[in-house]
Amino acid sequence: MSAEATPPRVLTIAGSDPSGGAGIEADIKVITAHGCYAMTAITALTAQNTCGVRGVHIVPPEFLRSSLEAVLEDVGVDVVKTGMLAGEETVKVVAEVLKKYKLERTVIDPVMVSTSGSELLPTSTVAAFIEHIFPHTYLLTPNIPEAKLLLSTLNITVDAVTSVETVIEIAKALQTHGPKNILLKGGHIPFRKIGTKYYLAEKEGEREVVVDVLVVEGGTAVCVESPYVDSKNTHGTGCSLASSIAANLARGFTLEDAVRAACNYISAAIRTSFSGIGKGHGPINHLHSNYVLPFAPGHFVDYLLNHPRVKSHWHDYTHHDFANQLGAGTLDKECFKHYLMQDYLFLIQFARANALAGYKGTTISDLSKAATIIHYVEREMTLHTSYCASFGVMQSQMDSATESQACTAYTRYVLDIGQTQDYFALQVAMAPCLLGYRHVAVRLEKEYAATAQGNMYWKWVQSYSGDDYGGAYREGRGEVGVLVELLEKYSIKQSAGRIEELVEIFAKATKLEEGFWTMGLERG
Repeated sequence: MSAEATPPRVLTIAGSDPSGGAGIEADIKVITAHGCYAMTAITALTAQNTCGVRGVHIVPPEFLRSSLEAVLEDVGVDVVKTGMLAGEETVKVVAEVLKKYKLERTVIDPVMVSTSGSELLPTSTVAAFIEHIFPHTYLLTPNIPEAKLLLSTLNITVDAVTSVETVIEIAKALQTHGPKNILLKGGHIPFRKIGTKYYLAEKEGEREVVVDVLVVEGGTAVCVESPYVDSKNTHGTGCSLASSIAANLARGFTLEDAVRAACNYISAAIRTSFSGIGKGHGPINHLHSNYVLPFAPGHFVDYLLNHPRVKSHWHDYTHHDFANQLGAGTLDKECFKHYLMQDYLFLIQFARANALAGYKGTTISDLSKAATIIHYVEREMTLHTSYCASFGVMQSQMDSATESQACTAYTRYVLDIGQTQDYFALQVAMAPCLLGYRHVAVRLEKEYAATAQGNMYWKWVQSYSGDDYGGAYREGRGEVGVLVELLEKYSIKQSAGRIEELVEIFAKATKLEEGFWTMGLERG
């Protein structure tokens, strides 16, 4: 999703969990992890942790109504998810709001039975839930104990669950009372699987799979199988599953795809959960598939230059004695002439590398940027030739010169990256040259301004500090500006692991740049 795109909007109406693993707190994490915009309306404040619920304070129903209407009249919503509705009046307010605003895409998680098996709501509230919420339910997501409670409130007797077929029967029985679709969660009853058949797991070692049953409009049943995970960290799984489904629906998934993706998400969240959070049933890992880039968008270059793997090399490169002697005007002329010839040969390979970047690019913008930089290199070589002539270095000498080891090592490393890796890696490999020369020239212009008069190398300093090369490069102008714009654009599309690989490429190229200065100083 681009930075400009409006994310899908999911509203969760639920109770809070100060321990962070369930309720509103879990919902926000899940919805955000799925790339959606999370909004909340809190129905109840709880005093709870991983060991249990100590107290519940119901939010005044009219205040809840005000909260809901404030959100719906301003931001709007794509999918609504509900959790704990802790009183009859709360149930009625939510139902009235769903009806008033014609909110049809709803994922209703009937939070009614605690992990220990205790019923959280009085029978009258459960009855109100059935009467008022069921007619507005697109998907109901009860677990087995909650489904039994709902059916018993409807005076329907449920047999003991001994098979997947029994689970399907329970789901279909619930569906006849209003909800369009039912997802009956089977986490409480693991099965073993032989071939295509499921059998109730009677021993701990037989617990192989969990089967959630989705019964869709028309009565078709779909079994969604997940591997059984032996973990006590299951706090908030119901809340999180419903929120994941809601987010997937908001993103445009079909119902079956939304459910399957959510079940996979929860299975991985349990499997990768953290040990040591709380003394009871710990939380799942809501962020298992998310990563955080180690820099803010627009600051990849800053991250590169200050990275521990780069920083010392960058300093040695941009503060090299060759560059300092240029600024002071004390560099041996023969050293500079040798450097100029090698730099000419370097620029040829640098143009080749940018041509390769153009070939590897996949958009007209990529091709245009490569062409722009090659154009800058061509102009730089024209100026380079005339500048070399002022030092007595003729075109014929440069054309017949042999590359130094430093020049060959650096340029072939860059070209090798271009051949073996992707477009962006090649840009990173070329970056120390453009960024470094700009940095050096600006530094020399400030630190050695007093020596500018009579300094035969000052024209070189000015050529790399001027706007044509890199002025206002943050705005994308000049040769350096084109590169920086490109680096920032592509960096935010990388994984955190890939960023560290790119840091290594940049660090090595920076070290090779330092070697190029040393070659000039030693005429090697």
